[in-house]
Amino acid sequence: MHISFAVFADAANLSQEGKLNVLGIFDALHVSTFPSMHPRAHFVVRVKGGPADSGTHQLTFRWVNPRDAELWTSSGELAVEAGPTAALEMDLPIIAVVDLPLDAAGQYTMRVELDGEPVARTSVFVNGPAATLPYSTSPTLVS
Repeated sequence: MHISFAVFADAANLSQEGKLNVLGIFDALHVSTFPSMHPRAHFVVRVKGGPADSGTHQLTFRWVNPRDAELWTSSGELAVEAGPTAALEMDLPIIAVVDLPLDAAGQYTMRVELDGEPVARTSVFVNGPAATLPYSTSPTLVS
């Protein structure tokens, strides 16, 4: 099995026909204060596999801050059954609706593991309030 893409989006769903719809893909956020929470982000992962991948697999998401500290993790089982035509590749779309805790400005990463092995990573750059300068920015006369 492999990951064909992993993205953050404002919304995602599967149509009645099984089509994956993704709206508002993003890779940057701006918040007014830290700590903060970006609510209800859609993390969309498209897993592809073949008949040999049938069985149960462990899928894990790890949300990591700019200092490489894990803020949360979530795991689940992915039960894969071969399709009616053994020669076709299987398409397994995953849509996770998650709240993203943000504790500092910088690059955050969602790490994706399949059966304990890293298979994808998607980053979001988070910008926050302007840093307070330790000195005055007003003009100074020196004599």
